[in-house]
Amino acid sequence: MTLADKPHTPLLDRVAGPSDLRRMPDTDLAALADELRAEVISAVSQTGGHLGSSLGVVELSVAIHAVFDTPKDKLIWDVGHQCYPHKILTGRRDRIRTLRQKDGLSGFTKRTESEHDPFGAAHSSTSISAALGFAVGRDMGRPTGDAIAVIGDGAISAGMAYEALNNAGAEGRRLFVILNDNEMSIAPPVGAMSSYLSRMYAAEPVARMRSMVEGMEAAMPEPMRSGARRARQLVTGLGGSGTLFEELGFDYVGPIDGHDMSQLLPVLRAARARARGPVLIHCCTVKGKGYAPAETSADRGHGVSKFDPATGPQASPAKPGAAPSYTSVFGTALTQEAARDDRIVAVTAAMPDGSGLSKMAARFPNRVFDVGIAEQHGVTFAAGMAASGLRPFCAIYSTFLQRGYDQVVHDVALQNLPVRFAIDRAGLVGADGATHAGAYDMAYLSNLPGFTVMAAADEAELMHMVATAAAHDEGPIAFRYPRGAGTGVTLPERGEVLEIGRGRVLEEGEDIAILSCGAHLPQCREAAAALREAGHTVTLADARFVKPLDSDLLRRLALGHRALVTVEQGAEGGFGSVVLHALAWMGLLDRGLAIRTICLPDRIIEQASPDEMYANAAMTAGDIFEVAQGALGTRAKVTPLALAR
Repeated sequence: MTLADKPHTPLLDRVAGPSDLRRMPDTDLAALADELRAEVISAVSQTGGHLGSSLGVVELSVAIHAVFDTPKDKLIWDVGHQCYPHKILTGRRDRIRTLRQKDGLSGFTKRTESEHDPFGAAHSSTSISAALGFAVGRDMGRPTGDAIAVIGDGAISAGMAYEALNNAGAEGRRLFVILNDNEMSIAPPVGAMSSYLSRMYAAEPVARMRSMVEGMEAAMPEPMRSGARRARQLVTGLGGSGTLFEELGFDYVGPIDGHDMSQLLPVLRAARARARGPVLIHCCTVKGKGYAPAETSADRGHGVSKFDPATGPQASPAKPGAAPSYTSVFGTALTQEAARDDRIVAVTAAMPDGSGLSKMAARFPNRVFDVGIAEQHGVTFAAGMAASGLRPFCAIYSTFLQRGYDQVVHDVALQNLPVRFAIDRAGLVGADGATHAGAYDMAYLSNLPGFTVMAAADEAELMHMVATAAAHDEGPIAFRYPRGAGTGVTLPERGEVLEIGRGRVLEEGEDIAILSCGAHLPQCREAAAALREAGHTVTLADARFVKPLDSDLLRRLALGHRALVTVEQGAEGGFGSVVLHALAWMGLLDRGLAIRTICLPDRIIEQASPDEMYANAAMTAGDIFEVAQGALGTRAKVTPLALAR
């Protein structure tokens, strides 16, 4: 984009930080919001990212920074994927077009990036807890001001948010929670809380505080008078009952129009001036506000790739011959299995499209359950269905499943219930960075008694693992697969049920064995080709199972080769550790076997493309080749052609 292509932003050009907003008249702030929206659209069109959620909080971002004394006052964005306007206003505009790229700005709030990001987030429902922590710090003499948590109507559906609201109400400390109610999380929000907020939104969205509304209704013409009365009754309560938030100890203000500066600014100023305890301000917004292509899309432009600002984000047509995504293959395979077995049901936590379950939902809508942003509930809900005799598939990203780990242990593993866990986004995921990296699932699942854990090497293997999980009633079973396109292998008509705990040998040799577990098999193939070119014979095997481990295959590889290298897209403590433990118990480490385990290093891998992230982790085909050479006690003098290509 040239300078001529950038939006005209004379007011925004005067903003170096939030203090500049506090010197502007209110009329300029409204115009500034329009410029800020244009800047967000322009930037995200070049980088991709979370467009709709950021556009929905443009006015809110301007108003909060104009009213509160940030960064002394701590502004905490729940999830953080709506923070692009905030980043532009807080001294990061010059880097906003590096968003989600290597060495660029994070797509979420990040403490190491700016003092204006007091608390990092990329998972939902943490903001109120963190804000209460800052409030306690302030009251105990720490140099911090007010704490403001901005949380969406989807995120507030999670149990952690209720726990925080309850605790904050009981504490009674001065605290501001702004409920950004756009009636839309990633998918349309589900559940009773969303319906409750929608009913409040249906009442006239006019800003009101209790001290401000007396006498207001009488001055209004009908039908506004009746609408205002209904809205106030929701706030003040009928027959002595209050809103849910008031019952929890909050002063409730709203609902107000989150895009109207003439409502936002006076309400925020009044709340800041008068609050003594916790206050919840209910703002109604539109996801994708002000940009028609986002407003009219099914997900309101939630996550987009680069696009033309004139036409908006559009689905990229599939390239001829392109491999389908792992997520798509999973969705198709599960739908096929569900068509054959009416006991199969599926659970997702607010991600029906992202998890691939929208395909099954379209065909079998009564057998797919979106529980909202509530992974803990989703896991135990699936456990209950398994106990009833159903065959539940719990489809949750690796990094999100961490949030339900206690339930995985207590409600699934200890009862040996056959819940099937479909773990998408395994391994490093690219632009979403470390917060969304599926690094730990092999480690945190393989240590649980009775669990079967599989890792798909390609999309055909994924189909086999879906079929295997569907047929497995002996206990909990999980299978992991990465984000993005598959390898292009030929797909079977239907997945085959694999023998539990049996791997496969793909190439035979005698010098060194490479034992791959999961989607790093293509890199292992490249490394094996380079080793053969360097004069070594190589056995290449795919473990398929992290647990139970194929002990016969492991014994064969250990006894028949000088060296063994394991490779996995997971953290230390995962597959390689399971292999080492098994080798030790079988006495196979007593015979001089050279063994190396290649996995993600014990450090955070920052955002970049997946290839760049795996290079950072020293997990390229060349790295595998070098490790194998070292295990054999040799070093190549030239780069093998297999790697040079």
